[in-house]
Amino acid sequence: MGRLTVLKQIAQDLASEFGPDCEVVIHDLKTNDPEHSIVYIVNGHVTGRNIGDGPSDAVFDVIRQKNKKSGEPADHPGYLMKTSDGKILKCSTSYIRDDDGSLHYVFGINYDITKLTMIESALHNLVTPQNKEEKPKQITHNVNDLLNRLIEESVALVGKPVALMNKEDKVTAIQFLNDSGAFLITKSGDKVANYFGISKYTLYSYIDVNK
Repeated sequence: MGRLTVLKQIAQDLASEFGPDCEVVIHDLKTNDPEHSIVYIVNGHVTGRNIGDGPSDAVFDVIRQKNKKSGEPADHPGYLMKTSDGKILKCSTSYIRDDDGSLHYVFGINYDITKLTMIESALHNLVTPQNKEEKPKQITHNVNDLLNRLIEESVALVGKPVALMNKEDKVTAIQFLNDSGAFLITKSGDKVANYFGISKYTLYSYIDVNK
């Protein structure tokens, strides 16, 4: 089975797998007419090309390099191209060589991602919060979980563990808890005082420190 036959089978399989937005094209670089290099194409409607049409810029560059004998090109996966009617394509190009190492075929995959980029833009607008620096907060199941999370946030705000906090650090943490409404939770004062290793009297003095 010849290389071209195998490449055609692969092209058909890829097009079947990824659907009508996926164009797969084979160029023959050993043709006597490089201006009509396409020898096989599936889903040519993506770029509007047919068998017998000429090479793209990327393939034409390879033909020029081949004629100049300026070295062998490397496969080029995952680059973007644009059609004349505005479609955005994600492309991959592979170079198929004969047994003697000479270039024979160019195997191209051109996937129309125009609709995907529109979806990506819509999803980005949907999931991006107005405050882009705001991190997602955990959904709590009860007020005890909520209090635990607020305490964790107060420690993160200070940026050091409780064992290393001085008075000013603890004041900052407790002021944050007060502003967050933590002390509206029943018996939260006892838990917070124990967590920060202070008495309830000291806790209340830290809450009122700005007053």
